[in-house]
Amino acid sequence: QVQLVESGGGLVQAGGSLRLSCAHSGRILSTYGMGWFRQAPGKEREFVAAISWRGRNTYYADFVKGRFTISRDNAKNTVSLQMNSLKPEDTAVYLCAADSKGGPHLKYDYWGQGTQVTVSS
Repeated sequence: QVQLVESGGGLVQAGGSLRLSCAHSGRILSTYGMGWFRQAPGKEREFVAAISWRGRNTYYADFVKGRFTISRDNAKNTVSLQMNSLKPEDTAVYLCAADSKGGPHLKYDYWGQGTQVTVSS
């Protein structure tokens, strides 16, 4: 059974930082690409960042470049998203996902339930 569990969301003031974590389990995820996505109320789900299974390649949406950093620790089966210089428009549910191919797309194989990030102005 594949499981993805996000944590680390919360309420933060604009300009602040949060670090999201995703613990994953399952027989295949250590060799899968991992990604972070977000969905705000009334909006489509959008890609935020992705990392290849060895961590050698990372991908970012333009709106987070220079502010967010994705990383993974395969020994601990975790992937993280360090979010700095947060803006109110970053408010959304953030979801972790895994995919056999990975990369900057939306059709990932497995998804977590998400964690809420709220940035106040």
